[in-house]
Amino acid sequence: MTTEGLRVLVVDDEELARVRLRGLVNECVQPKSTVVGEAANAAQALVWLQTQRCDLLLLDIHMPGRDGLQLAAELRQMPQPPAVVFVTAHAEHALRAFDLEAVDYLTKPVRRERLQASLQRVAQRLALPAPAAPAAEPEPVVVVSDRGRVLRVPVSDVLYLKAELKYVTLRTAEHTYVLDDALSDLEQRLGERFIRVHRNALVAKRAVRALERRVMAGSDEEGGESWAVRVAPVDEWLVVSRRQATAVREALVAAGL
Repeated sequence: MTTEGLRVLVVDDEELARVRLRGLVNECVQPKSTVVGEAANAAQALVWLQTQRCDLLLLDIHMPGRDGLQLAAELRQMPQPPAVVFVTAHAEHALRAFDLEAVDYLTKPVRRERLQASLQRVAQRLALPAPAAPAAEPEPVVVVSDRGRVLRVPVSDVLYLKAELKYVTLRTAEHTYVLDDALSDLEQRLGERFIRVHRNALVAKRAVRALERRVMAGSDEEGGESWAVRVAPVDEWLVVSRRQATAVREALVAAGL
């Protein structure tokens, strides 16, 4: 970023969307930002970037040809890639967007205040000096969509994930969120912090407080009684399948529970 402010390239296949974003950028006072170019697709953006530079792409996802996610992946191969803020009508690509190190993910229609906050994040990132030593690993997160907002829930806040019908419920101490992700995919991403207690449930090991025989709805054993784990601090019980009971017990013993 120069003393002249952020240089912004708007990439969107809809002309009206580009006009609106240009107007919103012009309305943002801090940090000072200027739209220095526009592109209607990924190919045009790459041609523009061959001869000119920018600090930030305001990037749509659904476009003819290569989509915005593919373009963002290509930009990461550049020696000094510009920052990316996705601007899209679709919230379901947020997880992939943050995997590509996007600074932010805005859903249309974009509010000026929300865009200005994104521009400030970009300016802060560009102003930071290069670290002298490798930075610590960032806290892993699960990206969720909640009433039109895209949230990054720290994995350390997650108590359990439970598959129900077509969705997965994510439970924290304060909130419950609904995800479209497959439970098997989440299990791979979350790693050893979580243990599978049932074909439809993963529980954070740190949240388990007891393993007992209880009468449980959804039990697959005769009489309705099965093993179950108590999840703190919400004090909820989840069924443990016969297949997983031994592995759950061994994991809890290893953890000193």
